[in-house]
Amino acid sequence: MAKEYPKLLAADENNKIYDIPEFIATGMKGGEYFRLSEKDLIKLHPDSELFVLPDRKPVGYDPDQEKFIQISGNPFASKKGSLHAVAAFFAPGHTTTYSASYKQNKRTRVLPLFSYAAVALYKGEFYASGIRIDNEKRQELTGMPLAGVRNNVKKFRKIFPKNRLVRHLERCALQYGCPAAKNFFLKRYEAPLPTSPACNAKCIGCISHQPEKGCCVTQPRIIFVPTAEEIAEVALFHLKEVKDPVVSFGQGCEGEPLLVGDVLIDAVKLIRAKTGKGIINLNTNASRPDIIKKLFDAGLNSVRVSINSMQEKFYSAYYLPRGYTLKDVLSSVRQAKKKGGFVSLNYLVMPGFTDSLKEKRALGRFLSKNDIDMIQWRNLNYDPLAYFKKLRIKISRREMLGVKELINSVKREYPHLMHGYFNPSRRRMRRA
Repeated sequence: MAKEYPKLLAADENNKIYDIPEFIATGMKGGEYFRLSEKDLIKLHPDSELFVLPDRKPVGYDPDQEKFIQISGNPFASKKGSLHAVAAFFAPGHTTTYSASYKQNKRTRVLPLFSYAAVALYKGEFYASGIRIDNEKRQELTGMPLAGVRNNVKKFRKIFPKNRLVRHLERCALQYGCPAAKNFFLKRYEAPLPTSPACNAKCIGCISHQPEKGCCVTQPRIIFVPTAEEIAEVALFHLKEVKDPVVSFGQGCEGEPLLVGDVLIDAVKLIRAKTGKGIINLNTNASRPDIIKKLFDAGLNSVRVSINSMQEKFYSAYYLPRGYTLKDVLSSVRQAKKKGGFVSLNYLVMPGFTDSLKEKRALGRFLSKNDIDMIQWRNLNYDPLAYFKKLRIKISRREMLGVKELINSVKREYPHLMHGYFNPSRRRMRRA
């Protein structure tokens, strides 16, 4: 019996998904196509989603002709019809290793701000190209029943009758389905503390603010700055109610929290005056080393520094920083470590670029000079082909090492590092 291989998936104009048994599923990195095998795939987590990619033709591998083929016509339709590529959006805790494989035309619009993993039908089930980087069930839907969220929203309105931050988190949880906001209302894991309506970067993949003619945002930004008292009230409640809690500034529904640094410093002081329990974390672009230092002096425990590249030109092309540079970011990392803080790198992964030889070397230089504690291998939510075009990235096929291979290499070379997806609690830090 012939060995079973991952089958190509495609969708018709009614969004019905088919497998095309004649073609082997493929993945893409930087416009280069790769034949997928069993070792490249994992079973798709039930919390993941399937996306149909409009105006993008699926690309499969024809084992008879031994070449990659763009699929145009629909072999299952009695009338003329076209097929579209299909992608997977992984559940939190997973890192994509190959982007979905497709061919687009000049009129194709940029995809919405999600990540797009290659997906296939294998042994009768959906499989996708990636690895599970974090086994914690913090954002799995089975642990976040919507009925429980709604019930606690009603209860929290009585507990926090005048707190504007809680009202904002209600909308995040119920309207936009934010898992961090849901966890706050369910009194578990990590609670979000969004604070800043403004930002000093114009990231091309910002999920809360885009130019009028750009992509639509996935979660609009907070429009006010909470008071230190409002922030502390929310944080102290969560720290008291949860066994091993984390509270975090810097969320998808805000700009850069360091721009309201004085408010954050006052809030941290208020929190730490009442309790030493839990982790107070800051998700940040790390643009203000002076504020980072003051926050740790006030009682901050950890920072997660977001970065797409350790190469200045690609960092600047993605973040479009205003009033700071990559040097300031690295200075913030050093300040945090001097203060004894736990430092995570929120390393935004784009297959074909993050695992390129030059980027691996740049990451290695950073890790050798900076004794950070953790890398969170999170997916960069942006159209894969548009990313390479926008940043003017040109990488040959032979320079693409593989995302899985990159992560394994970093684990071998820097064995002290934690690897994951979520901001760790105090207990997880101790275990590591």
